Order: sequence, then structure tokens, then C-alpha cells
Amino acid sequence: MQPALKPNSDLASALAEVEAHYKARHPKSAARQAEAAQHMPGGNTRTVLYYSPFPLTWASGHGNRLTDIDGRDYLDLLGEFSAGLYGHSNAIVQTAIKKAVDDGTVLGGPNQYEARLAAAIRARFPSIELVRFTNSGTEANLMALSAVRALAPDRPRTMVFEGGYHGGVFYFRHGGSPLNLPLPWLMAEYNEVESTRALIRRHARHLAAVLVEPMQGSGCIPGTPEFLGMLREECSAQGITLIFDEVMTSRLSPSGLQGRLGIRPDLTTFGKYLGGGASFGAFGGRRSIMERFDPARPDSLGHAGTFNNNVLSMAGGVAGLTQVFTPSEAVRLNALGDKLRDRLNAVAAERKAPFQATGVGSLIGLHFVRGRIVKPSDAEPKDADAERAQLDVEKLFHLEMLDRGYYFARRGYIALSLPTTEADCDGFVAAVDDFLQARGSLIDRVLG
Repeated sequence: MQPALKPNSDLASALAEVEAHYKARHPKSAARQAEAAQHMPGGNTRTVLYYSPFPLTWASGHGNRLTDIDGRDYLDLLGEFSAGLYGHSNAIVQTAIKKAVDDGTVLGGPNQYEARLAAAIRARFPSIELVRFTNSGTEANLMALSAVRALAPDRPRTMVFEGGYHGGVFYFRHGGSPLNLPLPWLMAEYNEVESTRALIRRHARHLAAVLVEPMQGSGCIPGTPEFLGMLREECSAQGITLIFDEVMTSRLSPSGLQGRLGIRPDLTTFGKYLGGGASFGAFGGRRSIMERFDPARPDSLGHAGTFNNNVLSMAGGVAGLTQVFTPSEAVRLNALGDKLRDRLNAVAAERKAPFQATGVGSLIGLHFVRGRIVKPSDAEPKDADAERAQLDVEKLFHLEMLDRGYYFARRGYIALSLPTTEADCDGFVAAVDDFLQARGSLIDRVLG
């Protein structure tokens, strides 16, 4: 346990102190960042992994522990943004991947694993009548949208939601990213039932699909049953394809959030952990849509991808889903996450701090705001000054938790992995409590 934090009179002083301490403790990560910047823009090839003053560089991972190149150890609460569900060294998954490597890779044809993984996914997710694999969740969403648009050429538009994220070219915070694919999007407000219902009805004859995360991964904001149920009802009534993006949320019950909610989408997209730690994506659903990808059909839709069925993802995926992430393990891990979220919120309430944890099950979002968060704008600062203050508080919290040996995303995203224990959660709750006790009055002054 680190010594208790010392309160500071102002945020700038606190940040300067913590950042200097961070730099002094991680000289090798700093040097690696400087060297990498000579070859990659910002020393980075995956934007979400960057944070200031420089990100830690990892040397190894075992179970749910990470070791950086300066030799310091951390409890991994990030879980590779939910892809690291199995931890870093699950023996069953590793054995399966090693066997696949030993048997030969890049085989250039069907292999012994892909149909078994497809069958395992269909068994776990009843809405999946047929499934195809891709290399990422981004690709899965691209293929699902492309298929729906191809089958409904007179309906060019797709409804998406403010704050939604469906991959690097499908990001809809603050109206969308300049890198988004230039498709005719129709933007709606997440968890707004009546205004979204009216928008669907107004544009129904031009809408091919509604694409939605049953819990938005950015901020871990759950969709309400009323909102998601309305989407199912309206899409059925208007002949619109409802696509659930469960790239993150498929881990939140034995059959994903759709199973937990009892809502059956027309298509579902997957990614992350389902490849056993290797690259993975998938899309599947109604037979009437998916059977058009049958290459034996004269009217088939082509779907290429050299690594769609790569043996590492297929072998690791089969082993993980059938032998490790069993339905009972899904229930256990998500109950642990729900308990951790409740404990964090209880600490915040006791300290009267502008801090709260959102999410479902093993996915948690940490927010320095007051008031209930139902839609993305509830967690957003109200102006530029408030945004700068919130980002500084998030930075202070993140660096201080790193100093105590807890690794999660700068934005406050947590994805528990299967090796996580009650004792791990106890330690993290105690660290958060100590931070709020030491910094609470400072944060309260800054955020109001």
C-alpha cells in the first residue's frame, strides 16, 4: 500500500507533482516513447492507448497482472478494452493457440476450428442463425451494414446514436468523426424513447437499419429496457433491420446483453475476447439475411478477408468460449463487476464526491460528475472550461492510480478479466476511497 496522498491547494500544483513523480518512476517508458515517435506519428499506432505525459510500455503479462519495462507491476483493470477477458496467460487458451501454431498457420483453406467456433457462438446466442467471421469489430459492423444496404437499395440511411462507437470509422460522439465512412447517417439521442420513435417513423421508408450498442462502450452507459424495446418494436413494424453491436457487451451474460434483456435483434456484431486474445470479429443473425453470403448461390454477396478464419483466432476462440468462459463463469464475473460498481458508488456517496461508476456487469465506466447519467450528454462538461477541468481531474486520478499499481483507461474505462478476485476489488476500492478522501475537496472546488 502506498502512503496516503497529500492534499494540494490547487489542481495545477497537484498535477505538476504527480506528473513529475510519474516521469521519475518510468524513464524506460519515456525513452521508448521518444524512440517510437521517430517512426510512428506520436509514437503511436492505436490512438486509444496514448495518454500524457507518455504511456507505459508493457514487458509482460501473467493472469491479470502486467509488468512495465521499468520493472513495475500493476493490476490490469483495463482488460484490453474487454478483449482480454481471459487474462494474459490462460493455460487452456494458450495450449490451443500453441497447438494451432505447431500444426501450421496461413493454411489457405477451411480449417478444423472455424465451424466449431461458429457452432459455439450459435449455441450461446439464440438470435444467431448463421454467422461469418471478420478480423475486428469494425469490420463486423462494416459488413453487417453493407449487407443490409445491399438488400434494401431503396433504403440508403442508417440510424446511429450520439456517443456511439462501432469502430474506427464509425464514431459518433459530438456528431461524428472526420474519419467516418461517408454514409447517409441519421443521428438520434441514446435512451430518448419518444423522440427516437418519432424520428424512426418520420424516416422509416429511407431507413435500412438501426445500429445500436445495448450499452454504449464509451462511458459504459446502459440502454434502458424501454429504449431498446422500443427500437425492436419500431424496427419490426417498419421493416427496418435492427443491429445490436455486442462487440463489447456479448460478455455481460451467457448470451450477451440481448439475452439479459430478452430482446432479439435481426443482426449482431461481435469482436474482442471471442478470438481468445487474437484478432477477431463476427456478424450474424437472421438466416434470411445471412444465407445471402452462401457462395454457392447465384445471387450471393461476396465477403473476402485473408485472415477471417485464421487458425490462431479460431483455435483460441473455440477453447475460450467452450472451456473457459462458460455460462456459470459469465454469471460469476458479471456479479463481481456489479458488486464492485456498487461499492465504488457507495464510497463516492460517503465522501460526497462528484464521482460515480456506471455500466453493467464486468464493464465499468468511472465519471467525475454529479447527477444520474442516462445519456452521453449527462456525462459531458457544459463548456470548454469545464471540459479542461474534467480532463485534468481524470489525468490526476489516472496517474495516481497508476502510482498505486492499478491500470485502466485514462477516460475511466474498466473491463474485468476472469482472473480478477474479490481481494483485487478490495484493494482498488480502498485506493479510490483514499484518493477521494485526499483530493475530494480539491475536486469539488474544480468541478463545482
